[in-house]
Order: sequence, then structure tokens, then C-alpha cells
Amino acid sequence: MERVILHCDLNSFYASVELLDHPELRDRPVAVCGDPSSRHGVILAKNEPAKRFQVKTAETVWQARRKCPGLILLPAHHWKYREYSKKVNAVYERYTDLVEPFSIDESWLDVTGTLHLFGGDAKALADEMGLTFDYVKGTILSLHENNPMMGFRGCRLPVKYPEIAEMQTRAIIEAAINVKAECGYDIVPEIMIPLTCEFKELKYVSTIVKTTAEKVKEERGSDLKYLVGTMIEIPRAALTADEIAKEAEFFSFGTNDLTQMTFGFSRDDAGSFLPSYYEKQIFDNDPFERLDQVGVGKLVDMACKLGRATRPDIHLGICGEHGGEPSSVEFCHRTGLDYVSCSPYRVPIARMAAAQAQIKTPRE
Repeated sequence: MERVILHCDLNSFYASVELLDHPELRDRPVAVCGDPSSRHGVILAKNEPAKRFQVKTAETVWQARRKCPGLILLPAHHWKYREYSKKVNAVYERYTDLVEPFSIDESWLDVTGTLHLFGGDAKALADEMGLTFDYVKGTILSLHENNPMMGFRGCRLPVKYPEIAEMQTRAIIEAAINVKAECGYDIVPEIMIPLTCEFKELKYVSTIVKTTAEKVKEERGSDLKYLVGTMIEIPRAALTADEIAKEAEFFSFGTNDLTQMTFGFSRDDAGSFLPSYYEKQIFDNDPFERLDQVGVGKLVDMACKLGRATRPDIHLGICGEHGGEPSSVEFCHRTGLDYVSCSPYRVPIARMAAAQAQIKTPRE
């Protein structure tokens, strides 16, 4: 069956949201940056007039102003962007309940089962698959969720549908073997199983991955090396990291979801009440921007120690927007993580923060 996937991207998203509050600036060159008061701040987004001056995302404020002396700089309001992102995704969900946010301004929409909304024929789809219309419709309805963030995703998918892990593993291993054959590069794929909460769950999916990988290697006559690890996004996984490490060769801490599940509120919904927490000084910072070292950080530190106790050579890192925030990077350095992963525009900040952390607290 041919699937129909739409990629929806909101151009100049941060800048567009800010201009809703500043319509008088719509025709003037505007950019959103991390710290407008610092000439070393980084451009996060820009509007169309600024683009005409060749202002680019991820360049520094001084570079942008050199191109466009009249550039107007606005501070970032991430809670506001999350709120509008949620509203946009709600529009997408009028057309399909299979919406997968890829980033704050990008989403994938699987409209295979809702083609009739775009002129398609669901009955023809059922006929093509050799299934009844009622069965196809029932399958679509059964996949609807009230809380997708905590629903049927991550490693839960291959637990119910093992063929998903088989397909993804085959694609990864075959690609790595092809790159070796065509370009001579020695690729060591790191296959990460997301959203683990239980050792037996990870073991089940990991076995599928390893069995498929070895089968592909045998088919291709390859001695490719690969690693299988997991993303620690659920507090229970952090608390049982010593068990998880028996099967995982690396941990990547998904601090976006780990923050959501530790605090118990959704990153997409928190924008409606977090400003009151800042105003009343309950929170000093946005926990989705700066890692909560007291709570979430304690889970990360605990999981690192438990994981290393089981597997001393385990690779440890974080994946999330915290990977580009200086104080969070310093925490990762102190905790002994090997790497941070973040959005491309945050990479220069992350590298600078890592260097400063090493100077402040040298590590071998």
C-alpha cells in the first residue's frame, strides 16, 4: 500500500509569531535572537524583509547587523512558540489523527487513512489492500489517542508490530554497508530504541534489532560493527538504569520528554500557565529551556551512575534543546556525559559552553 505523508513546515515561525504582537514591524527587517543585548547572540529566526539582506539563521547578531544595520531584534519567547505550535497541530488534526511533530515548527501528517478529505476514496484503499472498508475504518479509529505524548509511540510500536523494527534495522544496516562499499567509510551505526521503561521491553525490541542486523550482515557478507542502546525519557527507566544497561550499550537522555514526565505537564500546553509561575517566582526559568538540575538532573545523574555500575564503558549523552543551553551543558560535563545533541543553530553555543566547562572543571 502506498502511504501518503505530508511534511508541513512553518516558515520563519518564531519571527511570524512575534509579528502577531508587533504588526507595525511587519514590513521592516526583524529577527528573533537568543540575547538581543549581546553582540554574540545568535539569530534564531528572521522575517522576509530581513532575508532580503541575506540575514541567516544561526549567525551572530553582529554578523546580521553588519549586513542589515537597521535590523530590529526581538527576544525569544519559547512558551509562546509552543502555544502556537500546539494550535497549528490542532488544525492538522482536523485532517488526520496521525500527526507526528518533528520540531516546534515542523510536523509529519500521515493522511493515508483520511484520503477522502483530500479527494481520495477510503473504500478503494480497502479494496486495494484486500480488506473490508469496516476493517480499515476500524483500524484507523482504534489508533486514535487522547494523549499521544504518553501513548502508542516509541518502542511500544515494535512491541505490537515487530516488522517496524525489522524494517528500520534493515534500512540502517544496509545503508551502512552500502556506504562502506561505495565510499570506503567505516560506519558504526548506533541504533537507539526510544521511550524504554522496562528491561524486558528493551530486551524484546533489541533482540529483533540484533537478529535482523545479523541476518542482513550474513546476506551481504559483512562484518559491520554496530551498537544498540536506548533513549532514557521516562523516569522509571532512569530509576532502573542498572537493569536497562544490561541490554543497552549506550544511553541518550531525551531531556525534553524526561522533563515533561518528571514535572507532569506537557511542553505543548505549559505555555498557558508557566508565565504565572515566573511572575510569582515559583519557577526562575523555563524547565524546557534550561535543564532542571534539582529534579530532572538528579534522575540523569542517578541513571549515569547506575548505568556505569552495570556497564563501565557505556556511552552517555543527552538529546534535546537543553543540549544547546550553557548551564545545562556544564551540568552534563560535571555529570560525566560524553556528548550533547541539539538543534543545528545551537551547536556553536554548545561547543563554546563545553569548552568553558572543561576549563572550569577539567576532565581527562
